[in-house]
Amino acid sequence: MSTTVRRLLRAAVACGMGVALTATALQAPAAAAPQGFAPPAEDPFYTPPRPLPAGLPGDIIRSRESVFTLDPIGRTPVAGVTSTQVLYRSQDVHGDPIAVSGTVLVPEKKWDGRGERPLVTYGVGTRGLGDACAPSYTLTQGLDYEMFFISDALSKGWAVAVTDMPGLGTPGLHTYEVGKAQGMAALNMARAAQRLPGTGLAGSPVAAMGYSQGGTTAGWAAELAASYAPELDLKGVVAGGVPADLRAVAANLDGNLFAAFMFMSAAGYDAAYPELDLESFLNDAGRKLMETSADTCIASVDGIATFAETAFKKVGDFTTSDPLATPQWRARLDENKLGSTAPSVPVLQTQAVFDQIIPFGQADTLHKAWCAKGANVTWKTYTIAEHATGMLWSWPDAVGFLTDRFAGKPAQGDCAA
Repeated sequence: MSTTVRRLLRAAVACGMGVALTATALQAPAAAAPQGFAPPAEDPFYTPPRPLPAGLPGDIIRSRESVFTLDPIGRTPVAGVTSTQVLYRSQDVHGDPIAVSGTVLVPEKKWDGRGERPLVTYGVGTRGLGDACAPSYTLTQGLDYEMFFISDALSKGWAVAVTDMPGLGTPGLHTYEVGKAQGMAALNMARAAQRLPGTGLAGSPVAAMGYSQGGTTAGWAAELAASYAPELDLKGVVAGGVPADLRAVAANLDGNLFAAFMFMSAAGYDAAYPELDLESFLNDAGRKLMETSADTCIASVDGIATFAETAFKKVGDFTTSDPLATPQWRARLDENKLGSTAPSVPVLQTQAVFDQIIPFGQADTLHKAWCAKGANVTWKTYTIAEHATGMLWSWPDAVGFLTDRFAGKPAQGDCAA
């Protein structure tokens, strides 16, 4: 085990990852950084103007100085890193403009590598449905379970832009695992970082990366980039533990210890597609679950309670009839299934063989679908790993893959293997 992995493993355990895992700006004047950062529901920064100012996807609505800390007690800022919270324009799954929040992190040390400083748009894993789970907030508290991975990326000299994703931090329910919207949010996060004054990131080479829910985000960024954000100099994508086919994922989670993720997805899809009318399928237990989980973060006491309440439960325990059996639900899930478009840049896709949350088979199907369409894919699996350790073991491979892409080295891929 490498020193980096050991350090990340210790950090992950300390942060409770075992429970939590399962981009022309219309720049408003930057707001002064508050003395302390309040949760998003209590912080006006996260409430977008209505209507949204005219602009393009990735334009910044407002920004302010922030703090990136690994210290949950004293909240001492990480030295040599400039942190800026942003509220930026993106789009929902229907193409309508929305505001999404996020954080832009830039090392202060001059980049001494090839070309301009690289920029990584980073998709985080599952946080929950509550606004307090937004990484732009948890990164200010030293309580983000991926903060050490982000810190490690910054130590390479890369800038890192972390989207909160639609509805996480900003008003409205987080559209959890609605992949197209997450992919657009990641690409628009990169645009916002490049348009943010003072970062020196305009024209930077870009990569997307993420694991678990972040793997969905990175995967959709890979599929959408050529058509949605062709101006971005995207060099490569790392997508790990990818929930590519939510119907297959739901089938795996039904009656599983981690069934809570399935119910979160149902709430996220109902928020994105109100015509799905989730409530009409729920019994009293289902309505109570949706009510109590709407503000819950999984890395919290309430989150643990939600996992305990739903462990080994099945869809039928919370519904009068199965929404996933209806054509309308299946159609919306299939619209957000990865694999229909070949990524235009090299992709590293990683997967733990014994992943208890994200089934291996549907991830294998994704890599084969991309390969069949002519994509340059490197497929890396980890035999002695489940979901959380799959992220740990894959991190050195992910960093090495992006290091080579930023250095201009060709990716060999292994689709022909």
